[in-house]
Amino acid sequence: MTTLPQIVLPSRERLQELAKPKKEKDVWNFTRKLIWGNQDPIWPVASRALMSQPSIRTLLLAKPKRNFDGNIQRRPLYVYSCGRESELWERPPRLYSVVPSERILQLAEPRQLSSTYLQQRPRSYPAWPISFSALCCKASQRVLDLAQPRPLNPSVTLPKEAETHVKRSTLNAVASQRTQHLAQPVMKKASVGYENRYLEAPIRQVSLAAQQAVATPRILELAKAKMLHTMTFPDRPAEWPVSLAARHAVASPRLEALAQPPKRAPTNFVQFNPEAFTVKESAKRAFCSNRIKALAQPISH
Repeated sequence: MTTLPQIVLPSRERLQELAKPKKEKDVWNFTRKLIWGNQDPIWPVASRALMSQPSIRTLLLAKPKRNFDGNIQRRPLYVYSCGRESELWERPPRLYSVVPSERILQLAEPRQLSSTYLQQRPRSYPAWPISFSALCCKASQRVLDLAQPRPLNPSVTLPKEAETHVKRSTLNAVASQRTQHLAQPVMKKASVGYENRYLEAPIRQVSLAAQQAVATPRILELAKAKMLHTMTFPDRPAEWPVSLAARHAVASPRLEALAQPPKRAPTNFVQFNPEAFTVKESAKRAFCSNRIKALAQPISH
């Protein structure tokens, strides 16, 4: 009969010690302002770390690799671009004279299928062989329903056909000189006004019939400006003289009292009340009456 190992639980003092949060180190209590870019460390380095000597293994790992080539690390950006016809990096000239061995040529050949496999394979060869029961089974109604494509949304509009089809003869037609001349845009002069023969001439030439025309009574009536309403008053001027009675008027005591600004306490004293939760001595010695006790009882249904 094997005995289980006994589990030793830590003492109560040890548990209380472990339950206490960790104290902040003095290293993280920065008393000075850090300035990025200088050579000062974030926290002071211990004297033992300054006097310590690296081991042989550390010195060995600190050495760079022997085949370190700076040109490989300083490649241009286009080297790693995709879709370019140029090679990723230049190949050494000795690479063109290298002849692959027979083993490499043998491994580079694609794997060929056996003749027996090609003879036994049917013409309609699937990705994997299908059993006879799967070929003869009939699809259920549920499978047929799932095989139906999802209908389009009613809001989807199919691409419309062209409204007009250009004939082949029209595509091969050549425009005449007259058509090309009419297709040229009209070149207008960049001028605000019209060119006149003399300064007093009108902007546009008025015909003789228009000069001798006589307006009808209807046109004269429509040409009249719209009249204002009889109850309309003109705008009051911004400044007007003060009357003599207003200049000699004397305010009553009631008006003087209403004209005084309200005397209010400052906002910091109004909003802050230090005695808001102070209970008075009279309230501490008060006793409830029978009526208050009756009203304080909850309603019984």
